[in-house]
Amino acid sequence: MSVSVSTHVLDTAAGKPAAGVRVELARSGEVVASGATDGDGRIAELALDLEPGRYELVFWPPSPFFTRVELEVELGDGHHHIPLLVSPFGCASYRGS
Repeated sequence: MSVSVSTHVLDTAAGKPAAGVRVELARSGEVVASGATDGDGRIAELALDLEPGRYELVFWPPSPFFTRVELEVELGDGHHHIPLLVSPFGCASYRGS
């Protein structure tokens, strides 16, 4: 089995993608992949060829309130797209396609 992860960050207050957002993927506290969002707010290939299991996806978004957002996710076989929507005082995520 093989797991891959991509992500993007949307600044809903500005109504545009958030470029330059640092993102890390960790497993049991150890960083296994990291990157920064591009001009479209995306990291197309944050991680490839991972083992299925529980991971922590950590974002440092452009918000005066949320300085760090961590999602704990259970990743099964296949590709997982995990976006973050962020505004100055709210954030949300979902499993994308």
